[in-house]
Amino acid sequence: MASENPTYTERLSSYEPDLLKFLNAFESVQEDMRPGEVRGLQARLVAATGDTFRRFNNDFASMTPPEDRAAFHRSFVIAVAHLERALNLFMVDPGPNWVEIFLRSRGSLVRGLYALYERRADLPIIARHFALEGTPGAADPAGDNDGAAPVGFTHHEREGQRGEYSLYVPENYTSAKPWPVIICLHGGYGQGYEYIWTWLRPARTKGYILLSPKSLVETWTMTMGSPDTRSVMQMLDEVAQRYAIDRSRVYLTGLSDGGIFTYIMGLERHEVFTALAPVAGALHMAADPMLRTGTGRELPIFVIHGVHDFIFPVTFTRQTNELLTSLKYDIKYEELPDWGHALTYSINERLVMPWFESLPPRTE
Repeated sequence: MASENPTYTERLSSYEPDLLKFLNAFESVQEDMRPGEVRGLQARLVAATGDTFRRFNNDFASMTPPEDRAAFHRSFVIAVAHLERALNLFMVDPGPNWVEIFLRSRGSLVRGLYALYERRADLPIIARHFALEGTPGAADPAGDNDGAAPVGFTHHEREGQRGEYSLYVPENYTSAKPWPVIICLHGGYGQGYEYIWTWLRPARTKGYILLSPKSLVETWTMTMGSPDTRSVMQMLDEVAQRYAIDRSRVYLTGLSDGGIFTYIMGLERHEVFTALAPVAGALHMAADPMLRTGTGRELPIFVIHGVHDFIFPVTFTRQTNELLTSLKYDIKYEELPDWGHALTYSINERLVMPWFESLPPRTE
């Protein structure tokens, strides 16, 4: 391998901490979003980012890299450009179309994350963003992959009545043992390839396959016998055909509309799932016939809701918890006093994943 230019390596290393700071700050801001507080969140992001992107573009992007780093340099500069575009979109003045602009911002952020993840071995500092705190960043999970099937991220286009989905398989996957699966459902107008990022760190560290479906239309169809239920079940069967999955450890969770659909699909197909974790969701009337017959009463359900939720008021969720408890459902309920209705990175890491891990496998 050709020797590296020390100047290039040193400059690259000098930008990694600032870009990692930006990624961590942007993630934190996305978890704290509430109406009327956008300008404060923008100020937080600016304070964390400073002039990182200006300096990067002026001092690093225009460099001529060593020949053996040319391909890396091109992909890294493109990844950072996605991050910068995400910031610029997020900084647009709040207005009637700001939520739509935010979704575009998040799309750019995620494109940058995928590009950085592919180059994580070359970016040991930024790679810390892809690991739980205290675990190696760039290093993939310990263990040998037997090459039986693709690992890391794969994306699957829609086929007929089966929607598109994104999949993450730990890099140390081996077909010699069964692997637990988390199905994570995006919120309204969301995308599976974006929401999967809220689960990457714990799944990568703890050894779980992630299946992140896209709803067949803008959001999930909230009915029993939903076409989305059939779609997700087909996805799970496809994954099981290619990978050794542990059918006794298949977990379902979702955010917002995904939380609503977690109740509906989870109860209807209760024989499939080990546990349900609806986050910032609501109990839909479609579940009423199942509640009347006690369908899925054996399933552990962890309901998580923010006191400041501005979409589904917490008072309604408190009533839901009381109802399900009175009907003898296996309910764990936790209110988050400082949270509203936003993305779920730390919630998944601190609350949902430890709870999943605490449960015994499902018995037949």
